[in-house]
Amino acid sequence: MISLSIMTSQQILDSVKQTIHQQFSGEGTGHDYFHIERVVNVAVQIATKENADVFLVELAAWLHDVGDYKLHNGIDKSEELITGILHVLDVPEKTIDKVIEIVSQVSFSKGKMAESIEAKIVQDADRLDALGAIGLARVFAYGGSKQREIYNPDDPAGTSIQHFYDKLLKLREKMNTISGKAIARERHVFLESFLQQFYKEWNGEL
Repeated sequence: MISLSIMTSQQILDSVKQTIHQQFSGEGTGHDYFHIERVVNVAVQIATKENADVFLVELAAWLHDVGDYKLHNGIDKSEELITGILHVLDVPEKTIDKVIEIVSQVSFSKGKMAESIEAKIVQDADRLDALGAIGLARVFAYGGSKQREIYNPDDPAGTSIQHFYDKLLKLREKMNTISGKAIARERHVFLESFLQQFYKEWNGEL
């Protein structure tokens, strides 16, 4: 174990990245390692533009799905599991508290407002990955993992298509940063175009 006195920020990030890779590789609901990596990459880019604490943003982005209730039978274990990962690396308690606070504000379903600029950035980056082509693919990956119908016009509630209306099409208006808003607008248009084509094919229109 590298002691705190010589452990750099980059070494902490590299270690956390390795842990996330081990835990999330092959995950089949759309919350896999590559989702987290995309969120990290986008969050770091936005953080640089927004003059935020890039280290804190990247660390929280790597950990934002750890302990998520969707992956633990409805039980939120984020604080417990994130604390365990960072304690092993001798990360200061103040930093751990900030990471846990950021992660607690990221989730759409929890409905919390992001308070710090770092939390706003990680929240935007996570939400952006639910939009566009990849976001579309993730909807059906998650729906399939939960044995949801793609669509049922007689009972649309709970179907994957309904998720577009329950969440995805609302995200554009919930972005915090200038960069997030600009990217979301483009990806939102893509989702609307997809739905238009989906209903056209569903209704047998040529």
